[in-house]
Amino acid sequence: MTLLDIILQVTGDAANFGWDQIGAGIGAGLAAIGAGIGIGRIGGSALESMARQPEISGDLRANMIVAAALVEGAVFFAIVVCLLILFV
Repeated sequence: MTLLDIILQVTGDAANFGWDQIGAGIGAGLAAIGAGIGIGRIGGSALESMARQPEISGDLRANMIVAAALVEGAVFFAIVVCLLILFV
């Protein structure tokens, strides 16, 4: 048994008392908050643009949906990473 094995056993048992679960919960929460802020800004900017130029509302609505889907995709990726931290 090497010194590294002993250090890993000691730190693995004593230092790991739920920090991974706390970190995963905080990470998932921050991802959800970030998504809410991002989609809110997308929607607010789109409504402001539609108010200024109502004739582009159809194209703008389609682009807004695509942008919101990209934001949600990034958030789902972040939440999956947090879940992997919990279960791996």
